Amino acid sequence: MVELETKSIPKIACVFPGQGSQAVGMGYNLYQSSRQAREVFEEADSALQMPLSRLCFEGPEEELRDTVNAQPAILTTSIACLRAASEFGIPLKPVLVAGHSLGEYTALVAANVIEFSDAVRLVRERGRLMHKAGKTKPGGMAAIIGLDEASLEEVCLETGAHIANLNCSGQIVISGTRESLARSMDLAKARGARRVVPLQVSGPFHSVLMQPTVEGMAQAISHLNFQLPQVPIVANSTAQPLTSPDEVKEELLQQLCHCVQWQPSVEYMVGVGVSTFIEIGPGQVLSGLIKRISNGVQVLNMSDLESIKAISL
Repeated sequence: MVELETKSIPKIACVFPGQGSQAVGMGYNLYQSSRQAREVFEEADSALQMPLSRLCFEGPEEELRDTVNAQPAILTTSIACLRAASEFGIPLKPVLVAGHSLGEYTALVAANVIEFSDAVRLVRERGRLMHKAGKTKPGGMAAIIGLDEASLEEVCLETGAHIANLNCSGQIVISGTRESLARSMDLAKARGARRVVPLQVSGPFHSVLMQPTVEGMAQAISHLNFQLPQVPIVANSTAQPLTSPDEVKEELLQQLCHCVQWQPSVEYMVGVGVSTFIEIGPGQVLSGLIKRISNGVQVLNMSDLESIKAISL
């Protein structure tokens, strides 16, 4: 496992992507070239009693994109990247970790709060509950480009939609029922948004419409053993560090129905001296957001064998 310490020069934060970063083929070259990465995929297959690794490597894409599969698949690939980095001798010593939505669970594994096998089962249950809630109260999400938070908040107050992700300046995601989303997108364009982009998701995530998931997740969490974080986790819902098991458990329930404060989280990390961000997992979504939030930091990415071996710290 990568050694995690609370002091490091330069100060490094490891960040982990959320749903939407999945892609067929992810993790395959790590599985072939890294013993530790291969063990991660094998452990996931065993924990879930299904061939998750084959789904990551071969698809089909539609099945991989399904919330109940995408969440454990992204977590597994991210942890495979993390452990391959350790195997290849890359000295990751973050002062903070964070993840976007689902990625917060990956951050908990990285900080040794929960075991990987527990995390992969937990996020599959999270995906199942979120999908079920989306069927019960149908809705979706949309990215609003080029409208400030205050203006979009006014739109949401009028339509009944909710701000779900503060991703970076000029990029905010909203959640809501289909009707509230349609009205919000029209209003946002009328009030100056450059673009509105409906997202391919199965429900109105990170909004009060996800309230039905809380009881089931609380029950699932209650059966697991949470350890003291070895490195603080910056919470999605508050953009503040979590340093105890009880704080972590509360955050996992809070983030289901509340906005992901990604921009404030990055700003917090920069504010306490983080100068290098390393996105660990498939895709480069968070890398792009971080560059837009703070142009004075170094942003690196570890998503496959080539990018991991290119890291120089």
